Amino acid sequence: MTEELQVFVKWVEFLKWLLNTTDKFPKKVRFTFTTRIDNLTLDILEDIIECRYDRDVRSDGLKKVNIQLEKLRVLLRICHEERFLSTRQYEYSAVHINEVGKMIGGWLGDEREG
Repeated sequence: MTEELQVFVKWVEFLKWLLNTTDKFPKKVRFTFTTRIDNLTLDILEDIIECRYDRDVRSDGLKKVNIQLEKLRVLLRICHEERFLSTRQYEYSAVHINEVGKMIGGWLGDEREG
């Protein structure tokens, strides 16, 4: 399995979990944190797909995904601090985001070498 396919599969797995998790956030944050987090994770999925199929945008696209991952990390940290996410959920999300970040970094490195 190629690096880009592994990233895609890993992100889809995480995305399903996260959408299910944010669906349980309190109503008072549904149109702020929930919407922003859900949209950001879907944007990342779309950008991963674009990077897989369009070599012309790949390097810039991968850098964009890295920035989006960092934004997501910050939002989820705030959600944990506000107790919308349990410690277990926050740790799960951190592990998955870090794994995908490393995969994106590897993919970006391959692009620079190639």
